[in-house]
Amino acid sequence: MTSYAMGLQPRCFALVPAAGVGARSGAAIPKQYVPIAGRPMLAHTLDALARVPGLAGTLVVISPEDDQFEAAVPGFDAAWVARSGGATRADSVAAGLRELQARGAQAHDWVLVHDAARCLLRPEWVSRLMAACAEDEVGGLLALPVADTLKHASASRVLATVDRAGKWAAQTPQMFRLGLLQPALAAGTEGVTDEASAIEALGHSPLLVEAPMENFKVTWPADFELAERLLRSR
Repeated sequence: MTSYAMGLQPRCFALVPAAGVGARSGAAIPKQYVPIAGRPMLAHTLDALARVPGLAGTLVVISPEDDQFEAAVPGFDAAWVARSGGATRADSVAAGLRELQARGAQAHDWVLVHDAARCLLRPEWVSRLMAACAEDEVGGLLALPVADTLKHASASRVLATVDRAGKWAAQTPQMFRLGLLQPALAAGTEGVTDEASAIEALGHSPLLVEAPMENFKVTWPADFELAERLLRSR
């Protein structure tokens, strides 16, 4: 008899893939370690997750060659660091799921995958996602309805205006059961840009939970300055 059948409540784990180099950021070091408002970006992200009620733990997946994590996030529990990051985000998430299983996570437990570069995360946004998805058959993600006019382009020339009705910009965390997310990623990563797209490829429709624009992903050089101003204003 499974733990789920016996009535045990599913646990929630956060998983932060942080094995990338952040090539688009223009930084000389992996962008998760670039200082913002006096602390490495990743430290802000993990601090927000640490303040989310109900999370059983946060696993950080870094590159096997990473020699900066301990200095960037001093005091972080080493038991929750996996040096098994892969070449892609999907590879790192898949490795993280295996690590969570090794730590006792079950198929019915929830995994909230969050971008290390969304360092302006607030605990209450995560709590809202957890509450919305707790009884959902599929799971879901934080997202923001698109307000701008969208253009389809080629070589910096507009080819067409895209109808923005029903369009959402995906954010993270993205929350799915381990037993659903693992086979979704194993089915293939071509065209998979986030966990939700892997779930969608299996024919499921994740729930969209609205979050503010402030939960943006620090990607381009100008994003660092904006994140700095917002973090210092808190």
